Amino acid sequence: MTTTTDSFQPAYGGGITVAPDGTSASSTLGEGAFNVVVTNLSSGVISYVRIGKGAQTATTADYPVLPSTQVSLSKGKSDDTVAYITGGSTGSLHIIAGRGL
Repeated sequence: MTTTTDSFQPAYGGGITVAPDGTSASSTLGEGAFNVVVTNLSSGVISYVRIGKGAQTATTADYPVLPSTQVSLSKGKSDDTVAYITGGSTGSLHIIAGRGL
């Protein structure tokens, strides 16, 4: 069986940079994209993210994005919100929707 994976095609102009802290916050991504790339711009703060439709609240039990790393997460076509939090310190994330991995 052969499997192919398309490289990530970002929704240019739609990326955001946020400063998560110990209180959950969220941003709207918009519907339609099937993937989200999250880049942790912090060198020492772990951030946690949750993606879903409508209001979302992130906790430290959600998906961790380690310092100075980038992850590509799949999402449902109608998922339109990403929530983020840290364990207390202020971090920095860049988030962009798109297609592919």
